[in-house]
Amino acid sequence: MPTKRKTRPAAAVQPIHPCLWFDSEAEEAARFYVSVFKKAKILQISRYPAVGQEIHGRAPGSVMTVDFVLNGLTFTALNGGPVFKFNEAVSLQVMCRTQKDPKSKRTERAFAAMMQMKKLDIAALEAAYNG
Repeated sequence: MPTKRKTRPAAAVQPIHPCLWFDSEAEEAARFYVSVFKKAKILQISRYPAVGQEIHGRAPGSVMTVDFVLNGLTFTALNGGPVFKFNEAVSLQVMCRTQKDPKSKRTERAFAAMMQMKKLDIAALEAAYNG
């Protein structure tokens, strides 16, 4: 059954609430994003009901949306089916105060490796950085 969404106090309403469309990976993606940020959590998971199954085509109880927060910003991940594909054209930019590593041959190798990727491969970046 769909569950009622929790709302935030009016003073804390976020004016733009990004929705990321997935075929069936919304929960997996949200859990990954939440694992990356220290100030992050899953707020709510809503599920597809049996009602309307002839329209949505999803198994009753399967994940429909996942509301999550990353550093105070709320996002929704939607399992909307394969009509629109989540791809590299969608990205989350993370602004950092500083970078740990000064410019070096190691960071240049990692940057060169990253520029060849369509999807970031952390293990490959670490390998490039370490030489």
